[in-house]
Amino acid sequence: MTAVQNGRPAAPRTEIPMLRAYRLWFEHARTCADGCRCTPKAQDGCEDGRQLWGTYRLARIGRAAS
Repeated sequence: MTAVQNGRPAAPRTEIPMLRAYRLWFEHARTCADGCRCTPKAQDGCEDGRQLWGTYRLARIGRAAS
């Protein structure tokens, strides 16, 4: 039986750091009025967008952002 069938709440899923970093960048880029939305490259976006993209790139290779 699953946790839901037993009447217990399911354990919260932990988000993979790389996917979390990408989601945060994507949500920012979708709504950014400072240039992230209109640029073909993440490196050409606003300062916040570039920082979020850098965090994603580090997470992708398994390093923590400092």
